[in-house]
Amino acid sequence: MDKVVNNPIFKAIKFGTIKLLAVSFLWILIAFTATQCRAQATPPRSLLALSKSDHILAIINPVTLKVIARIPVGSDPHEVIASADGKVAYVSICGGGSLHELSVVDLVAQKPLPAIDTRPLMGPHGLTFVGGKVWFSAEGAKAVGRYDPATGKFDWAMGTGQDRTHMIYVTDDGKKVYTTNVSSATVSILVDSLVKPAGPPGGFVPPARQDWVQTVIPVAKGSEGFDVSPDGRELWAAGADEGTISIIDIAAKKVTATIDAKAVGANRLKFTPDGKRVLITSLRTGDLFIYDAVSHQQLKRLNTGHGAAGILIDDDGARAFIGCTGDNYVAVIDLKKLEVTGHIDIRGADGLAWAVRR
Repeated sequence: MDKVVNNPIFKAIKFGTIKLLAVSFLWILIAFTATQCRAQATPPRSLLALSKSDHILAIINPVTLKVIARIPVGSDPHEVIASADGKVAYVSICGGGSLHELSVVDLVAQKPLPAIDTRPLMGPHGLTFVGGKVWFSAEGAKAVGRYDPATGKFDWAMGTGQDRTHMIYVTDDGKKVYTTNVSSATVSILVDSLVKPAGPPGGFVPPARQDWVQTVIPVAKGSEGFDVSPDGRELWAAGADEGTISIIDIAAKKVTATIDAKAVGANRLKFTPDGKRVLITSLRTGDLFIYDAVSHQQLKRLNTGHGAAGILIDDDGARAFIGCTGDNYVAVIDLKKLEVTGHIDIRGADGLAWAVRR
């Protein structure tokens, strides 16, 4: 037996077997580790960020600021919104008005779902989720539309007749829709109204019916980013061409003030949740402008890089996230200290949204 054990051939086989087992164990460990990384669950509250460069939707843990998943979407992603239950994300694939797709992502399984073809509503861009439905602007069709995930159908659309109907805001009751029309330098207010047609004297009077009525309001040139104040009284729109901000009294449906913010290249605008401050990004300069909503005075001007786009704010107003497209990151802003405190690497970062699972 000792001769067999001490045989060089036996020793070689024994050493080779141990080496093979070690290598096999190492590969199993690597595979297990990789699986564990891939299987990192989407947190109950997650930050969604679009990459225009890589055509992906990144799911980010807002506590650790780490990307936990990257899911492929369409070829020209611009905006993203999550469903009310936080389980599904919708991404607009615009193509400058030439494309016609909403990419759909399962945020729990972290995988793409079949895309939605929006034709004939070409160039979907702005997105919001209200009343269980996806509302979107359609640049190429000069219109807005609504998609019902429950039925898998488009159940409403309305033309604006304005050029580059771009961003969209819908009231919680779904009765009012606001859009910016960039190339027309206008804001559309669409209201679901009860219309009572007038019949001839003494003749048949047609019954009252629900109809959408549009009011078009001229604003600063290149107005793209906008938001409605939390109390619903004002709409602020930022004009990229001259860097001015148009303030609309929603009840009066007219511009009542203009701020010379010098925010040339203005891209997005957002109110803080308490309605006290307004944030405006410039895609041209990379600056973030912070304004007092009451006094209309500038509080701070921060440089975030070479190009600032999408804005997302924490519910408690403590932080803001800015998609810096040209810098390939999302900048993290401390809104108490009014300073940049971090970056999240996302190539061609643009549209941002919260997903809160319920």
